[in-house]
Amino acid sequence: MININNTDNLKNDFVSTAQAAEILGVSRVTVFKKIKDGKIPAQKVGRNYIIQRKYLVKSPNNLISPEDKKIIEKTVKRVIDEYGVALKKLGDA
Repeated sequence: MININNTDNLKNDFVSTAQAAEILGVSRVTVFKKIKDGKIPAQKVGRNYIIQRKYLVKSPNNLISPEDKKIIEKTVKRVIDEYGVALKKLGDA
């Protein structure tokens, strides 16, 4: 059980569902679904949940800079343009 009387721990170790959604780069609805499915451990406090930071892993979208993301997208497009037919045949095999 979490000691909610120690607010220092809450501020440093726990986040709200809205903060978790921002960290993960998803909607609050997605966070609630993950809590309900048991994919994110959470503690109910009042009408909401708090989540320990250690259970949150940033999504790859948050780890890649916008510039790097553009380079990756451009490279993927070039590979598909050049090797699309071969990739399709490999996928059908």
